[in-house]
Amino acid sequence: MSAFRRKPVIDSKKGEDALTDAWLDGGPGAVAIARNVDRLLQAVRRHLDMDVAFVSEFHGSHRIFRHVATRLDRAPIRAGDSSPLEDGYCMRVVEGSIPQLIPDTAAIPALEHIPETQLVPIGAHISVPIQLRDGRVYGTFCCFSLASNLSLSQRDLHMMRAFADLLAYQIDGDLDAVQAHEEKVARITSVLELGQPHIVYQPIYRSSTRRIVGVECLSRFELEPRRTPDVWFAEAREIGLGVRLELNAILSALDGLRQTTGDFYVALNVSPQTIISGGIDGYIDDLDPHRVVLEITEHSLVDDYKLLNERLLPLRESGVRIAVDDAGAGYASMRHVLAIQPDIIKLDLSLTRDIDSDSPRRALAAALIEFARQTQSHVVAEGVETATELAALQALGVDDVQGYHLARPLEADALARRLAAERRRY
Repeated sequence: MSAFRRKPVIDSKKGEDALTDAWLDGGPGAVAIARNVDRLLQAVRRHLDMDVAFVSEFHGSHRIFRHVATRLDRAPIRAGDSSPLEDGYCMRVVEGSIPQLIPDTAAIPALEHIPETQLVPIGAHISVPIQLRDGRVYGTFCCFSLASNLSLSQRDLHMMRAFADLLAYQIDGDLDAVQAHEEKVARITSVLELGQPHIVYQPIYRSSTRRIVGVECLSRFELEPRRTPDVWFAEAREIGLGVRLELNAILSALDGLRQTTGDFYVALNVSPQTIISGGIDGYIDDLDPHRVVLEITEHSLVDDYKLLNERLLPLRESGVRIAVDDAGAGYASMRHVLAIQPDIIKLDLSLTRDIDSDSPRRALAAALIEFARQTQSHVVAEGVETATELAALQALGVDDVQGYHLARPLEADALARRLAAERRRY
């Protein structure tokens, strides 16, 4: 009965062909598009009282049936089937060699020579091209019945054209999303292949002695497009490579410190997702765990704090300390403080900025510092940029500080020289 193949025939995948294949295989928006298109096809098929409605896509010399709606128990086509363009109506409709509206195929003798007319068979047919905004014909939107349907009219054809425009708009949007996804994958893959990110080290000073007690490892991306690290990491998470990029950063950070001696601690930024995944296991074994601080960086709420704490427990038992970053920057960070009970609370720069002259900031910082004392947590203030800010934080009893007033982020060799100079001085 069917003239259609059960497996699609795909020509070589290049450019936009690869994008449409990604759409079929479940790329961004694929589920939503499938549901919307299937509903539309069923509605149009029922309205026209036709047996089958479908959306086809042209692939080289073949067409692929991307979506199919039918009322037949044994449908002549299913989604994913394909057939040569020369065997069917679709390309002939686009070329204008047969009408878009055919209430009775028997009334047009030329249709007898088209294989599908007899093989399906097709008694009535209505088809319109789906033209994308770049002018390319994506395929066709068609309905057909096994018997003739003399009730079909020009009004029905106009309706089909309107729905074809709607389909084109939706497919255009999804292809844009697929292309954007492909570009993101290419960017992050390049980052990983190049061994990025590059790491610099921000010294953390003991407030009372002005000596370096730790370093925070900060990521820098030295490739185009020039963007802040948080944008790179967010994009990696969006495409499922966030954990891999974080682990790359951890490896690079520890590699850079291999030749740097000292008893300072090393603060590594890590998301709850990476900890929960267990991916960090084995990546920090080269360093004495008592020198490792994991800074929880996630700015959004964690879905499962119980699981996160279960993953953190063996790390803590080995001597690793846990810090919550950006405390005071929003509700999420404060929830982290309460749920994780960190060893270190890092005051966000939004609190330390102008703390010497802004009494509300000073009051909130004082409350967090007192909270830390009562929960036996250590306090580190980030973003210290002036001597007066440093003095205000010392007066509040902040343990450790970091920021441009004390030192900018340093390359590994510059950090080693500063530590060596400090050892000579003391």
